[in-house]
Formats: sequence, C-alpha cells, structure tokens
Amino acid sequence: MPAPKKYSDELHERAVRLVFQIRRETGRTQGVIPEVARKLGIGDQSLRTWVKQAEIDSDERPGTSTSDAQRIAELVRDNRELRRANEILKAASAFFARELDPRPPR
Repeated sequence: MPAPKKYSDELHERAVRLVFQIRRETGRTQGVIPEVARKLGIGDQSLRTWVKQAEIDSDERPGTSTSDAQRIAELVRDNRELRRANEILKAASAFFARELDPRPPR
C-alpha cells in the first residue's frame, strides 16, 4: 500500500503550472522552483521532481512517462501472477501424475 500523499493533486498541478508560467513569462530557468516552493509552502525537491516528471510527460525531457511507468508496473504484476499460476499448475500436474502412475511406490 503506498504512503499517503503529503500534498494534494490540486496543489501539485498548480505548483507545476506556476513554474512553467514564470519560466515562460520571465525567461528565467534558475531559481524559479525554490521561489515557487517557498511561496506555496512545499519542499523544493518535491516540486523539482514534479516539474521534471511534467517535462518528461510532455516530451521536453527524456525519461519514462507516467503512463509508461503505470503500464510497466501493471505488466510486472501480471507477469508475477502468471508465474505463480504456472508454478501451481506444475505442482498440481506432478501430484496428479504420481496419483495416476500404475507402478507401486518404492
């Protein structure tokens, strides 16, 4: 179970939008994130991570997008379930093969 979110989705979106807006209006790239984080009362590193992920999602920066990461996690879960089911089927197959074997056990 994931940890509870410290900041709401609304604050998250607002902060990222504000960073992009200030960058666009002023042309500055340095010092914008700490400034916005201080104004909104959130951590610099949290905001930096959000902005980085927003840039990745909008193809401005290389990396794994949010939707790709979710799809990968889903495939990993499915793979784990299938491997577990396969192990169960193998064990059942071996059990029933022993039961149906006409030779007496040694």
